[in-house]
Amino acid sequence: MACFITYITQQCFIFGSYDLQSQKIDAIDKAILDCVQADGTLSQREVADRIGLSQNACWRRMQRLAQSGILQGAAARVNARALGLDLTVMVFVKTRNHSPDWSKRFRQKVEAIPEITEFHRIGGEWDYFLKVVTTSMSGYDTVYQQLITVGDLETVTGHFSMETILEGRPLRVRISA
Repeated sequence: MACFITYITQQCFIFGSYDLQSQKIDAIDKAILDCVQADGTLSQREVADRIGLSQNACWRRMQRLAQSGILQGAAARVNARALGLDLTVMVFVKTRNHSPDWSKRFRQKVEAIPEITEFHRIGGEWDYFLKVVTTSMSGYDTVYQQLITVGDLETVTGHFSMETILEGRPLRVRISA
């Protein structure tokens, strides 16, 4: 069970807790989720119109989806290149230290670096995956220099994106059985 504060459309905030295991998705929920993933700027009324549902019924479903933790706010996609952020680096980190204290310090360090746009603890040969979006190689070096100050890193390696082929794809929503 986790707590949340979710913003729904531009009309209200929902406060509460959710249990992701208990939520069932039907065809109408799927249509709502597909619609808001395709265009997060739509008002609740526009979503209702697009899926053929009354405004009140749509609002109740969107509220339930938010309370269950499935809908989590809205965000705009921003063109990184248009902002001069021309370099994307996938960074893989292997550490010698796996203690809770070290992990907490590492997370705090990563979360304090705004150029790191994704952060994952992963299984396999590497311990962490970070996505860095920055202006240039010197911008990446600044991030790298900040990152290594946490200490106990065995290996940090960056893979540089030559071309973004697919990014921000909507999640495939399945109807519950």
